[in-house]
Amino acid sequence: MVTIRLSRVGTKKKPFYHVVVTDSRNKRDGRLIERLGFYNPMATGQDIPMKLDLERIKYWISQGAQTSDRVKKIIKDNASEAA
Repeated sequence: MVTIRLSRVGTKKKPFYHVVVTDSRNKRDGRLIERLGFYNPMATGQDIPMKLDLERIKYWISQGAQTSDRVKKIIKDNASEAA
C-alpha cells in the first residue's frame, strides 16, 4: 500500500520532516516515490513551519494512498491557514 507519511531529516533534538509518498513496507527514511513538502515543528520567527503541495496530495489520495495520522493533522492545519 502507498502511504503519505513523514520522513525525518533533522539533526539530534532539532527535528525536520519531509512529507513523502512511499510504499508502506519501506523504512521511515528509506526509498520514496515523491516528496510533497516539509514540516518544521521547531519553526520560530521568520522560519516557515510547513509547506505542502496540496494538489499532489489530493492526487495521491485519489489514487488510493493512505495518510498517517500526523500527516492528516498537518494537512488539516495547512488547509485552515490557506483559507
